[in-house]
Order: sequence, then C-alpha cells, then structure tokens
Amino acid sequence: MDLDVVVVERVAGLCGELVLLRRGAHHEIVANGTFLMDTRGGASERLHVGVAADRMPAPGRMLIGGLGVGFSLAAALTHPGVGELHVVEREPAVLRWNRGPLAPVNGGAVLDPRVQVHEADVVDWLDRAAPGSLDAICLDVDNGPEWLLTPGNARLYGHDGLRTAARVLAPGGVLAVWCAAPSPGLVARMGEHFSDVDVLELSVGRGEPDVLVTGHAAAY
Repeated sequence: MDLDVVVVERVAGLCGELVLLRRGAHHEIVANGTFLMDTRGGASERLHVGVAADRMPAPGRMLIGGLGVGFSLAAALTHPGVGELHVVEREPAVLRWNRGPLAPVNGGAVLDPRVQVHEADVVDWLDRAAPGSLDAICLDVDNGPEWLLTPGNARLYGHDGLRTAARVLAPGGVLAVWCAAPSPGLVARMGEHFSDVDVLELSVGRGEPDVLVTGHAAAY
C-alpha cells in the first residue's frame, strides 16, 4: 500500500469488508478488496442523476439507490426538476461516512432537509414501495449486472426487478442504471418492460467510459 494511504475506517459491512481510505486529498471506498468509488471526479455519477432528472416528469420524486460518496445526491439537490429525494443505502458505515469525513466533498448532501434517508436494501425497499410513487429510480449499487456487490442484487436487473421498478414508477417515469461496462443483456431485458430504452456513454477521463442505461415507464 502506498505510504500516503490512510485507513480511515475498516468495518464488517452487510456486503463483506468495507474500507474507507484517504489517499492524499481524496477518499476511496473499497469492498472486499475491490475498488468501488472515490472522490477524484464524480462526473459520471452526476450525469447519472442529471439525465434521469431531465427525462422524468417535473417536479419529480427521485430515488437514488446507493449513496457512495454522495456525488449523485449532491447533483440531484441542485437540479430544478427534482422535487422530492429519497436515498436508499443499506450500509450503516456509508451513511456515517457521508455524515462525517465525506461531508466536505459532497457539501453535506445527506444532511440536507430535503433528503429522506432510508437505511435499507434497495431490492426490499422497492418491493414495498407503492405503485406510481416515484418519477425516477437511479440505481448505482453495483458496477453493473455483470459485476455485483452481492449476489442478491441480481434481482434488480432481472425481469422480476424490472417489473417492480416499472410498477413503482409513475407514467413516464425513468429508470436509470449506472454500469461500469456495457451490458447488452440488461438493455434487452429493459426493452421488454420499458419504452425508449437508451444507452449513453459517460466519459470518465481515463480508461473505458461508464455506461448509463435508461428507459421510460409506460404512459397512460
């Protein structure tokens, strides 16, 4: 490990070992030894919620599944089309880090009074959500269907999970799924449950672009 890397906290999370690292001026979150995200950029995370907010009915009710370092939430708070915000994050440590060492880099987004935080698994939360109760669902809980943080998340990207998302979205609502690589299978499955399925490449400034898959719930 580099000499300038400091372990801020190491915990046993629901998905296994979670570590918050500080590397120079930036923080990183690592799960089971695999890099998840850091505070160096965040452009694709911001674009994720921006694209969803642009395409959903306004003023919209948005769910962000997966808090990460808080960049998506911070961007959603600045978008004029977002009227109500829900964050679903199952890892208590990630919530605590966003209220503590990560707050300065995301503007204390999780502390904003407009934000309703739900400490829950997004799979279970969506199963219990009322029909038509959201206008956008932004999922960033894995690096995509082919790179799951935990096996249980597979349901989000299968037919059952997509049917659930379509039920929870109001007519014209948007499902936006962030992926670290192309996922043709997800695109094909979304095409069976959503209209206007689109794939956008999100430049990250290094390496291959991230990918955002979006689709609209049926309008009546």
